[in-house]
Amino acid sequence: MTAAQEAALAPVRAYLLDTARREAGRILDEARAEAAGIIEQARRAGEEAVAVARDEGQASGASLGAAERIQGRSQARSAVLAARRAAEVRLREQVMAAAARLPDEAGYADLVARLSRLAADAAGPGATVTPSPAGGVVARSGQVVVDCSLPRLVDQAIDALGGRVRELWTP
Repeated sequence: MTAAQEAALAPVRAYLLDTARREAGRILDEARAEAAGIIEQARRAGEEAVAVARDEGQASGASLGAAERIQGRSQARSAVLAARRAAEVRLREQVMAAAARLPDEAGYADLVARLSRLAADAAGPGATVTPSPAGGVVARSGQVVVDCSLPRLVDQAIDALGGRVRELWTP
């Protein structure tokens, strides 16, 4: 993509990021609380597994106890990682759901018009712009496809957040 095309798409990205952030603001608090609860449950389960392993280890011998503690820690780590993955999937689903409601918003027609112009410019001469069933538009010109559908733009916006998404579930 050329610098001019990048610059042309910048307002759309900014609008989508701003809309996603505003909608996500509400969702983020819920996701943080849910993730914290899941992580706390995983930690408690891990601590319980370690405690059980420790008790069994004392009864069965030091080497067996060490193996059980390692297994307990591994289970706790697995539970924490699973909770993080679940929180990230939930966040993505909630932001996608918020984006799916954009067609009902008053400014959606203006957004589609801007996306259409930008996508057509990015696709090149003779581009055909069609509405995406999921919202937004897709432009095609020859072998070039510019996907400005709402799901694709949401994915790009969340991916652009990178590691900052993990802050949602980091205590």
